Formats: sequence, C-alpha cells, structure tokens
Amino acid sequence: MGNVVGGGRIGCLDGMRGIAALWVLIGHAHLLTGFEVPVIGDPDLGVDLFIMLSGFLMVFHYQLRRDREPWESPDTWRFFWTRRFCRIAPLYYVLLVVALALGPYLYDVRMIIDAFNGKPPQAATRYVDGSIANYLTHLTFIFGLIPHYAYRTALPDWSIGLEMQFYVALPFLMIIIGRVGWLKGIVGIVILSVVTALAVHRLGVRFPMPTFLPMKMHVFAAGMLLAGALWMKPNRRAYLAFVVATLLVLIPIGGAMTVLHQAVRVCLVALFFGLVHVDRLPRVVAGVARPVGAFLGNRFCHHLGELSFGAYLIHLLVMLPVIATLIQNYPMTDPSRWAVTLIITVPIVYALAWVGYNFIELQGQKAGKALSRPRTISA
Repeated sequence: MGNVVGGGRIGCLDGMRGIAALWVLIGHAHLLTGFEVPVIGDPDLGVDLFIMLSGFLMVFHYQLRRDREPWESPDTWRFFWTRRFCRIAPLYYVLLVVALALGPYLYDVRMIIDAFNGKPPQAATRYVDGSIANYLTHLTFIFGLIPHYAYRTALPDWSIGLEMQFYVALPFLMIIIGRVGWLKGIVGIVILSVVTALAVHRLGVRFPMPTFLPMKMHVFAAGMLLAGALWMKPNRRAYLAFVVATLLVLIPIGGAMTVLHQAVRVCLVALFFGLVHVDRLPRVVAGVARPVGAFLGNRFCHHLGELSFGAYLIHLLVMLPVIATLIQNYPMTDPSRWAVTLIITVPIVYALAWVGYNFIELQGQKAGKALSRPRTISA
C-alpha cells in the first residue's frame, strides 16, 4: 500500500473530502440561484462521494486496528461508537440549536428564494419546528428513521442521521464480512438492504430524503469494498472488487439515476479506485494518477478536508440569507448571482468552519480518544 502515508492515512482522501463538501456547497448555490448546470450543480452527487468516503475510511481504519480492536469484542464496539459520536455530535449540536433558533428567519428568506425561482414553497415545519420532539429526535440521531422528522431543520443534516445509522450497524456488518468473505458479505448485505428498502416503500412509508440506511447502504458498501480490496491478493481480486463496487453505485435506490448520474457515479468509483490502488494500475495510468493523488494530499487540500464537516453543516445558514439579499436588492443574471453568492459565501463558511474545527471538533475528538482509551488497572 504505497499510497498510505505516515499515521495510517491516505493523503488524497483529504482532498476528496474537501471536494465533496465544496461540491455540495456549489451545488446548493446552483439550485438556489436558479443557475442550473449538470453535475457540479447537483449536490446529491457530492453527498454520495461523502458516503462512499465514509464507508471506505471506517473499514480502512478498522483494518489498521483490528489486531488490537477486533470487532468480535464488545469493547471495540463501545470504543468505535464513542469516537464517532464525539467526532460528529459536538459541532452538530451547536449548529442544530443555531438552525432551530434562526428557523423563522431562515424560513422567510427561503420563501423569497422559492418565489423568485418559481418553485413550490418549502413546508414551514422544516424550518420552524422547535418542538421538544424535534429536538429529541435530532439530539439522539434517530430522526432519520422517522419520516416525519427526517427533514426538519435548516441544516443539510439528513445525511448525518444516515451516517449514525451506518456507524451503529458497522461492527455487525464487519463480523458478517469476516465470516463469509468480502465479496459474498458485501453483496449479501446490499441485497438484504435493497429488499428492506423496497419492502418499506411497498408498505407506504415515504422518506422525504434517503435518510433510512437501506436506501444508501449500497453506496456505503462500495466504499467499504474498495477499502477491503487494499488487502486483497492477487490483483485480479481487487479488480473484481472494483467491478462490484461500480455495479453497487448504479442501484437505483435513494437518489436520481439519470444516465448522466450513472456515468458520474462510475467515474467517481474509478477515480477512487485509481487513487487508492495506484500501485495496482498499469504504468501509464499510474503516471497520471500519482500527481493527482499528490495534489489531493497536499497541505491546502488536507486543510480543506479537515474543514469539510463544518463547511457542509454551516453553508446553508450563510447561503440562504446571502441569496435572498441579492434577489431583493441587486438585479443580476442567474450566472452572476451564482458567482457573487459563492464569492461572498465561501470565505464566510470556511472561516466559521475553521472556528468550529479548532474550538469544537478537535475538542470532541480529544474527548472521544480519552473516553475510548482502554482502562489500565493499577496494582
């Protein structure tokens, strides 16, 4: 694994995380300003890249720790869940309170935007539900399992509840994979997930966003399989894993699946495989992949990746008021409005993300490591 750098980190993934967050931000700017451009104007594709990265990274780090933290041990589950909770919850809780407190104002500016774009208005409950039930379902991260609360804040947090479901399930998924093998295990898990998602749909349960894990398990599974392939020998098994991962992301559940979407998802899997399995590529292809991987792993992209979670959560809180202000006060073309929106929004979002990362996220990560440290019994 020549692409793994010190500390068990694949440097290019930092850049991919940063790009995923920026893709979502730019995509929302397209949707909200009325300037429609394929691919980069679709934030769902950026979210899918995030999901695939999550599946990859969770498995990759487990593989590095499995000798000292085997999934068969309940202590491993506790350590894993503690670290992930402390990684996600602190900043999310702060921004959840901000989003719900600003809900009425954000709803008003969203009405200005929707009216300007000629779109049906958003349901008021998505922004102004400050009920105890809404707080409790979000504080406990179970909101993604309940359609009524799955899409009920101004944050793009539907994917956060989805991530938490994945974290809960991951130890058990890895136990299954460990017993039956990577390919059989992943395919079996995805088949069960698809059947579950279809059964829930057949029962009349409708989620406003794909917040229910079986609806996105195939995308997580693609990332998991690409990580597992790092330890596969001979190379043809890794290439088979790549083919299976490609087929998984084409399953038409949990998102739009036009031909263009399918092509982009295939390209994302191919890019992912090429960057993390560069040592297995033909020499000519590897000669292209290495500089790309080096760029995505440089200092700037590393910092962009570190700020990706905060930027993802914060950007709509900044972008909505900016776009509404431009609509009301500064007549301009859609492309101009989009460009000005990004010029104003991006620096503010990443400045706030830097504050959140250094003063909230890092402290949460330190707490997670301390709480998940094996206890030593003194004599």
